[in-house]
Amino acid sequence: MKTLSALCITLLIATFAFAADGKSVSYKSGDETVQGVLYTPTGKGPYPALIVIHEWWGLNDWVKDQASKLADQGYASLAVDLYRGKVATTPDEAHEIMRGVPEDRAKRDLHAAVEFLKSQPNVKKDRIGSIGWCMGGGYSLDVALREPDLAATVINYGHLATDPEALKKINAPILGLFGAQDRGITPDDVHKFEQALKQLGKKIDIKIYDDAGHAFENLNNKEGYRPADAADAWTRTVDFFATTLKK
Repeated sequence: MKTLSALCITLLIATFAFAADGKSVSYKSGDETVQGVLYTPTGKGPYPALIVIHEWWGLNDWVKDQASKLADQGYASLAVDLYRGKVATTPDEAHEIMRGVPEDRAKRDLHAAVEFLKSQPNVKKDRIGSIGWCMGGGYSLDVALREPDLAATVINYGHLATDPEALKKINAPILGLFGAQDRGITPDDVHKFEQALKQLGKKIDIKIYDDAGHAFENLNNKEGYRPADAADAWTRTVDFFATTLKK
């Protein structure tokens, strides 16, 4: 990933107005209090809900925008903050912050996010899903591994698992969106993941975009952004959640 260009920063500012309607919320994660941003659809609930998990950059405006757009689709969308307020603007900074997050703390925070959504009177407790990108895509899978009642999971080019004993714990249908040119999560990795889940009888839908690499959905990834593939990925995501969470 490249450092944000001036154009990308302008785009971030432009989208901020769209994503700024969320409400800051706090909830307990173990002995700590953590923060997030909750976007609620217009109209009368209760609504299905989503945990929205950021990339290695942190909870920046692009991720807030995705949560806001998902709320427009009819989901109470909680954008979590695994970095506790830190947001990176360069790859080196993102790498440093990501490495400083204890994995057990992140998983505890995500469980707390699930419990927070379940506690909301306007949320359908049996219709909660997760979605994430990059680092957040991997954590979206982790939510499915750790939350047996999760109703749907979208993994956007996140880390995968193939251990059958671990994958047996997944009950949620999975949509996975990946780039064939991703050097970190290769098509071979994706196929092994897909095959392992299918052998266990799990519901999984995989799409690998031939001309895309890592983070192809993020317009701030100046060289790697693939607008046509990103649009298709968004359509697949909307259709998937409509099928799994709006039954």
